Amino acid sequence: MNVAVDQVVIHRFTEAHIEGVTALYNEPEVCRQVLQMPYQSADVWRKRLAGADERSLKLVALHQGQVIGNIGLEQYARIRQRHVGAIGMGVASGWHGKGVGSRLMAAVLEVADNWMNLHRVELTVFADNEAALALYRKFGFETEGRLRDYAIRDGVLVDAISMARLK
Repeated sequence: MNVAVDQVVIHRFTEAHIEGVTALYNEPEVCRQVLQMPYQSADVWRKRLAGADERSLKLVALHQGQVIGNIGLEQYARIRQRHVGAIGMGVASGWHGKGVGSRLMAAVLEVADNWMNLHRVELTVFADNEAALALYRKFGFETEGRLRDYAIRDGVLVDAISMARLK
């Protein structure tokens, strides 16, 4: 696929994107790198979208109307942590290494910094996901710790890395 990343557009995740986001996270290579369960229905994503409020930002990356990436930013609800947000994202495997993750991350961090005034943005990533680790480091995230036996993937317990970026 030789498509320039400038042909990718970032939009707010809406009802119109439910089927595309469902397909994205049901893609085996994407599903194994996130904490989603495989074979989820569109209703799962519809409920997540319905529960969104101004403390959350959910975006999609689109190429010719097709969802090729998704990112979410959730500001913590507890009053003593209102300066903190958490990120989760996924990019279609055919689009890995093409700048889609960078476009999504730049968009969500611009809102985190300039609209939500978040001082701390954090995330968790599987320890063997080198491409994601490199992306997050590029945007100023630093490793804070290793979470041993964090999740089951492919039938075995795997470690994750806790990362954060301070403004």
